[in-house]
Formats: sequence, C-alpha cells, structure tokens
Amino acid sequence: MPKHCSFCGRTENTNVEILEGVEATICRECALASLETFDESTEDIILQPNAVLKPHQIKEQLDKYVIGQEDAKKILSVAVYNHYKRIHSKSKVDIQKTNVMMLGETGSGKTYLMQTLAKILNVPLVIVDATSLTEAGYVGEDVESILEKLLKKANNDIERAQKGIVYIDEIDKLANQTKDGRKSTKDISGEGVQQALLKMIEDSEVTIGLGESMMSKRKVLLQTKNILFVCGGAFVGIQDLVKNRLTPQKSMNIGFQSTIHKIEPTVEYDKEISQQDIIEFGFIPEFVGRIPVIATLNPLTKEDLSQILVKPKNSIIKQYQALFRMDGVKLTFHQSAIEYIVEEAFKKKVGARGLRGVIERKMNELMFELPKQSDIKSYVITKETLTNPFHL
Repeated sequence: MPKHCSFCGRTENTNVEILEGVEATICRECALASLETFDESTEDIILQPNAVLKPHQIKEQLDKYVIGQEDAKKILSVAVYNHYKRIHSKSKVDIQKTNVMMLGETGSGKTYLMQTLAKILNVPLVIVDATSLTEAGYVGEDVESILEKLLKKANNDIERAQKGIVYIDEIDKLANQTKDGRKSTKDISGEGVQQALLKMIEDSEVTIGLGESMMSKRKVLLQTKNILFVCGGAFVGIQDLVKNRLTPQKSMNIGFQSTIHKIEPTVEYDKEISQQDIIEFGFIPEFVGRIPVIATLNPLTKEDLSQILVKPKNSIIKQYQALFRMDGVKLTFHQSAIEYIVEEAFKKKVGARGLRGVIERKMNELMFELPKQSDIKSYVITKETLTNPFHL
C-alpha cells in the first residue's frame, strides 16, 4: 500500500519521496517547508546597547542577507567593530574614526549592506542622496539636514543619534570632474558640498532644529564624533585611473623619436583603488583623508543573482511565498522560472534591483487572480507561467 504524507496528503510515487516516522509520514517538500519555517523563526542577533559584536559575528549576520561581496563584508565588519569598540572603550589613546568609502556599480548591494548592518547593530541609519545636497544658501538640502534626519530616525533621542550611521549615496556625483574631458560639476553641488561635509564627518558640534513644526522647533546640539559616515558611489571610470597608475611605462629611443610602450600587469584594478585614485577622480584631499577605509563591491554575476533570488532569509521568492501563504496557498518556484527571472534581470544591467522589477511585472496577474480560487492550495511557477498569458 502506497504511503501518504500526513501533512499535505500526497501519495508516494517516482516524483514524491515519503519519509516514514513512528506515527506519521512526511514528504520531502513538506519537510523542507517545515525546516524553512523553523529557520525563519530563529531570532537574529541584535546588538544591545554598549555591546560590541566581533567582526566574524557581524559578517555571519550579514551572510544571512547579503550574497557574495566577501571582501566588502569583511572590511565593513572590521571597520564597524573598531568604530563601536572605540566608542565604548575607556582608552586614554584618542582613536580616530574609521569612516568608509564603498565603491560598486548600480545594484551591487551598497545601500542594502548598510540597511542590514544598521539592523544588526540596532542603531539609527539615515540614507541621503549626495545629488540633493548643496552649500548653505542655495536651493536644495544643506548638509545639516542630514543630522536632522538622523535625529528623527532615532526618535529624537540625541544620545542614540550620536552613535548612528549616515550613508551618503551617489557620492561620486560630487566629484569635481574637470579632467580628461569629463563634464565639469558646478561648485554648489560638487566641491563646495565636499567642503561643507568636512567638519561634520570628522568631529563637530552641529546645532539643528528638533521638532516637526517650524514654529515649535527648538535648537539642540548634536556631536558627530561618534557618528559613522559611509559614502558610496559607482565611480564610473576610476578603474582607468588605477590602470594608468599601476601600468609601468618603458621608453624606447630610436634616433630622434621616442616611443612609450605600456607594460600591462595582470591585476584586478577594482581591488587596487586607493585614496590617491579617489583624489584624482575629483575629490579634495581633505575630504578623502577623513574616509580612510575603502571597500569595493564586485559586479553581480548570474550565479549571484540566482542565489539572491532564493537564498537570503528575506529573499524575494520567500517574500512572495509568505504573501501567498497568508491566502492559504503554497507557492513553489520551478528552476526554469528562477533561471528565466535571472536572465531577464541580468539583461537590464542594474544588478539585484532588476530581480524585483522582473518578478513584480510577471507575477501581478497571478497575484490578482489566485486569491479568487479558494480551492487552489498549491501552485507552481514555471517559465511558461511567466512568459505566457496567465491561466489558472
């Protein structure tokens, strides 16, 4: 007599494997689903006030959510560990801050890394776009508005805000790019903002408004000494600057003519980016000097995108499965569907951001129709489901 799964009722056959227990049986899919449920219920390690996770513990937590980028995760883990250890220690030595510069193409995970890190550390995080910042007196946001947002994220708790994280995205757009024919940037949103950020990033006391209404705002003093600043950007073209710096030149003189031959070394230029290259890119030395740590993120491969789709604790697929589970439907993604989503996202060349764009567009009809069908308890998404007109 064929065995039946005690959970879903499916019968054992060549496609359904059944494991028999003392008083019940379970199929492979139900066993995996149960394991996933138990795994999701496990609480993450959340850093308590005045406690400091070791670098390997920080990275272990990041690994649950962020696929790949091993070097960047290690660099960030060490930098964050040193930063908060410095805050909580009582050393007589004045240890300087370890602000971080992250370089990586669009969709490589810079912002997501910072969001995950802030969650692990249990500190307020504010994310600002550098392109919206201007010098004081011009239309736009001045740099002091960053700290106002941080204080708001900390629920107006000044002490907590003073140990928060500020992530300035698109920082490369502030470069004064006037060399090699690159387009020049106006001073009010380029070098001028770099100058305005200098003191804030290192150590200063900034007076900001506390309160929702302009009329009821009161002035408070915020100390930036223990705020970790992380800047991120794509820095398109910086690899060429690294290449020119690292490529030795050999001069061959023949008569009155001199020919220069470049001997190209075998190096990964992304891993050789230095503060000197960032200055050459268009940043003032004083600004770069305040951000000593450089973390470079790698471009995402198709394999990376495939793992991002299914592996992290809050992967896109797991989010959809949770949504359908609320309607009593068990949703499964066939490998053909995963490969199709990855292929379409890879074509867009926007990294992990492309995954959600593809799956949202393709799943919309299913999300509209499936909740109508109360008799459907499970559904398998295949490539055909995503490429053909939807039919139940």
